[in-house]
Amino acid sequence: MTGPVPTTDLRTRLAEILPGVRSDLEALVRIQSVSADPDRLDQVEVSAQATADLFAAEGVDVRIVRAYDGAPPAVIGEKKGPEGAPTVLLYAHHDVQPEGEHADWETDPWQLTERNGRLYGRGAADDKAGILTHVAALRMLGDDLPVTVRLFIEGEEEVASATLPQLLEQYVEELRSDVIVIADSGNWDIGVPALTTSLRGLVRVNVEVRTLTHAVHQGMWGGLVPDALITLSRLIASLHDDEGNLVVAGLHRGPAADVEYPEERLRAESGVAEGVQWVGSGPAVERLWTQPALSVIGLDAPKVDGSSNTLIPSARARLALRTAPGETSENALACLRAHLEKHVPWGAQLAIEVVDTGEPIALEVTGPAYDAARAAFTEAWDGTAPVDMGVGGSIPFIAEFLESFPQASVLVTGVEDPDTRAHGPNEGLHLAEFERVLLAEALLLRNLGA
Repeated sequence: MTGPVPTTDLRTRLAEILPGVRSDLEALVRIQSVSADPDRLDQVEVSAQATADLFAAEGVDVRIVRAYDGAPPAVIGEKKGPEGAPTVLLYAHHDVQPEGEHADWETDPWQLTERNGRLYGRGAADDKAGILTHVAALRMLGDDLPVTVRLFIEGEEEVASATLPQLLEQYVEELRSDVIVIADSGNWDIGVPALTTSLRGLVRVNVEVRTLTHAVHQGMWGGLVPDALITLSRLIASLHDDEGNLVVAGLHRGPAADVEYPEERLRAESGVAEGVQWVGSGPAVERLWTQPALSVIGLDAPKVDGSSNTLIPSARARLALRTAPGETSENALACLRAHLEKHVPWGAQLAIEVVDTGEPIALEVTGPAYDAARAAFTEAWDGTAPVDMGVGGSIPFIAEFLESFPQASVLVTGVEDPDTRAHGPNEGLHLAEFERVLLAEALLLRNLGA
């Protein structure tokens, strides 16, 4: 290697490899690597091997590892660059979400299908396109790779990365890097790149109220005995004021990046029904990225059809609390618990069960790695500089990387756009944006090596 690869050469190489990248993505999407489905865990194994084969073909010394026998498979590896070059860890995940009802998809979720400039299929974006982003960057750079690349492709991200801490501990020296590129996020808009600089955390709890030891006749006891569902409803209602602001005392909140999110785009991307008003107050990006938010995501109650005139003894709901960057799960859980205990009405018995937690993230976004990334993105998007954006969702495993590699610069990138519909029916990948993402990562590795 005599010097950095010119951008014109990388663009030429990208055009040459694109058909093969698309074919490889099509093959990965056909593998039903749903980590949440016990009946398809064999497909997670197949996807791990297919992923390993893709990187091995690019000269990466790869192997499939797991935290213990029977644990989900991850792919790790290394391709050495010049002596003394920086080390870059490339992350993605090869498992996917369940596809849900096939009737909700316009085409087969396991067959990559092109419509109107997008590729549709489960995992087409999240996150098998992330895998192909790394593969394509290696293909474009070839023998001109200016950095040492290390690899970690996870097989359990969609089921909360339970064994990730063990894997990072077991293989810490093989994964230690100067820069970590996590290809599991998205861009601000079609034609506008982004670096994800903050993510909310997550605290999920099951809340149960009990007002009776057994069910009783509503006509006989209604008006005296508290209704368990009304009791639970009043408790849930206490969590927000009339404007929809969360009123759990002690939760952290902060400012967001100065980014305009137009009203018409918010409505189009959210899918909110006509006439429905927003909840809460303050800038939209703060409500979405840097303020806590709580929703009821599950409810145990008798069905309307076939219901009887009965007071049920207990009612249960699952609450999902998104926590702001700068918060801790420990404090958020304590604040939520204190609020629920204080506001449970009529002396009802209250039980709170913690389902899971994940820490929020606020990344340090200055330094040479971020300079290299911003330059790469600006060049790949023909002069449009990347936006620093927050994400309202959570990627809890990033906290594990920060803890394991505190000296590394972490870059959160991705292939998604506002209409990707990750986790939902008709998940899609915008082809033109995907090409820019591929070029951007090759430019990033080139810049880091320089």
